Amino acid sequence: MPERAAGLRACVAAESGNIAGVVKFGALFLFALGVAGAALPTTGARAAGEDQVTQSVWNGYQRLDFTVDGRPCLLVAPAQVAPGRPWIWRTEFFDVEPQADLALLAHGWHVAYMDVKNMYGAPRAIALMGHFYAHVTAFYDLAKRPVLEGFSRGGLYAFNFAWVHPSEVAALYLDAPVLDIRSWPGNNRASKEWADCLAAYDLTEQSVASYRGGPLEHIATVARAGIPIVAVCGDADQTVPFAENTAVLEKRYHELGGNIQVILKPGGDHHPHSLKDPAPIVDFLLKNARFTASEPKVSLTTAATAEVVRHVIAPVVDRLP
Repeated sequence: MPERAAGLRACVAAESGNIAGVVKFGALFLFALGVAGAALPTTGARAAGEDQVTQSVWNGYQRLDFTVDGRPCLLVAPAQVAPGRPWIWRTEFFDVEPQADLALLAHGWHVAYMDVKNMYGAPRAIALMGHFYAHVTAFYDLAKRPVLEGFSRGGLYAFNFAWVHPSEVAALYLDAPVLDIRSWPGNNRASKEWADCLAAYDLTEQSVASYRGGPLEHIATVARAGIPIVAVCGDADQTVPFAENTAVLEKRYHELGGNIQVILKPGGDHHPHSLKDPAPIVDFLLKNARFTASEPKVSLTTAATAEVVRHVIAPVVDRLP
């Protein structure tokens, strides 16, 4: 086993200029070992429990509940499927302010969700999301690129998945998103959420200050991949301050030439999420989501590649006996 771990590190180093090479090689290697890693597994791997699908109705649409890697998952199907089988993936808080989800279902999109709550978008959560992605694209024939929808702390999951897997994302819909764990839950260092978040990332009060593995440190990777972003925020958000999160993203994304539209709600706090009329969100996604565009060649800086290795692959390899 030490020889195989060393081989993985050597191959990762050889792919250091290409995120797809780093992530997908690590996925194949880890999957072959039967180890739960943070990269996309091969799409031929059927998840346990797939034969135990529960059917129900959600807001008039067929809902399927199943498990992947022991985590509760669901998929809501439209009455008439749009060409290309597009889908939107709620990363947290399914069924909260679902206006945009319902509107997209009416346009023929699927709506998906995997329960990875209380993992704060940490590498283990991104690994589980990779398994879910592989599962639903293989067995439900969904588009190879979903739109990721990040409400509040769900922004960590959505954006981290996007920078780790930029060629597997059609667009991002972020809603009052957390993009820096030091902003939330780090604004209350005595909270249970902060302690849980540090544990999820294997950080301490000392090491978190220099942590550079979050969304705001990887804006350039997502911008270079050409991923369009629509964000909805209140400009008076007291829980997840706009100035510390989406405002930073918006400024940097524009500087990098990225496509981002921020819809600000004057005087709006953290709740309620979304818009009463989701038409601006839906219109942006219908016009800009890149489901079938050719995969971009994403060239990483040495620092960004080191983050992939350190926070995605190395933690798993280091646990090998």
